[in-house]
Amino acid sequence: MTNNLKIPRDYVNTFSIVGRDPETGELGVAVASKFLSVGSLVPWAKAGVGAIATQSWVNPLYGIRGLELMEAGKSAEETSRILTEEDENKEVRQAGFVDASGNSATFTGTECYTWAGGISGFNFAVQGNILTGEDVVQAMADAFQNAQGDLASRLTASLQAGEDAGGDSRGKQSAALLVVKENGGYGGVTDRYIDLRIDDHEEPVKELTRILKLHLLYFQKPKEEDILSVDGELKAELTALLQKLGYIKTEDPSDEEVYEAIHSFHLIENFDERVMEKGSIDKKVVEFIQELAAQKD
Repeated sequence: MTNNLKIPRDYVNTFSIVGRDPETGELGVAVASKFLSVGSLVPWAKAGVGAIATQSWVNPLYGIRGLELMEAGKSAEETSRILTEEDENKEVRQAGFVDASGNSATFTGTECYTWAGGISGFNFAVQGNILTGEDVVQAMADAFQNAQGDLASRLTASLQAGEDAGGDSRGKQSAALLVVKENGGYGGVTDRYIDLRIDDHEEPVKELTRILKLHLLYFQKPKEEDILSVDGELKAELTALLQKLGYIKTEDPSDEEVYEAIHSFHLIENFDERVMEKGSIDKKVVEFIQELAAQKD
C-alpha cells in the first residue's frame, strides 16, 4: 500500500497548514508538495470566513462549498463533517479547515497513502500524506505555535519545519502561500493579501520564503516607528547614494531634487505602498537603497 510507484499522477501528495491570526483576523494556507503547481489546487480562503486546504485526491468542491458553508455560519468541524458525509470518495481525501473564530478540523481518509494524518488546534490545522512520518506534522504544529511575527511568516516557518523533518517522501517540486484579510489586496480592492506560488523548483519552500520577504518589503504598509525625516546626515547619505544609482544627476542638488529623486526611486523600484509625504522616508526603503548602492562598489 505504500509503494510509491502505484501512486496516481493526479494524487496530490503534500503537507499543508491552514491558520488564523486572532489579532489581525488574517486567514491563510501554506502548502508544499512533489506535485506541479500545488498552489493552483490546494489553498482556498476568504476573509472573515475561513481557510481550507484540500489535498490527496483533490476535490476542489471542498474549497468552494466549504467556504460557502462557513460563510453560512458552519464551524470548521461542521464543515468538515458535512463535506465528508456528502462525498462518496471521502476515504481518498485529505483536508484541513480553520474558521474565522479559530475553530479547526483536519480530515484524513483511510485510503490516503501512508504516512498520512494531521493535527489540529486552536487557530490551525496541519495535515499531510505520503510523508516520511508523523514527526512532519508534529514539527509543523510546534513551529506554528512557537513562531513569532505575522501570519504569513508563521505559516512559512511551519512549512519549513515540516520539510526539515522529512516532508514529502517522494521529494520536492512546488509550494504556495495564500493569506487573506478584508481589503488587504493591492490598492485595498480585494481580500487577497498574499498569493505566492512556486510552481516548479528544486527548493520550493526556501524559494517561497525568499519571495515572501520580497512581498513584505514591497507591499507592507510602513510602520510608524520606521518613518524617518530626510534631513541632516540621512539626507546627505541618501543624496550620495541616489547620485551613485543615477537618480540625481547634479553635484549639489536642491532639497526639491533630492525629494523628487526619492519619489522616483519608489515608483521605479515598485515601492508604491511605502511612498511617504515629501521630507519623509521609510527605514525599509533606506536599507534597500543602501543594499542596492553597495552592489555597485
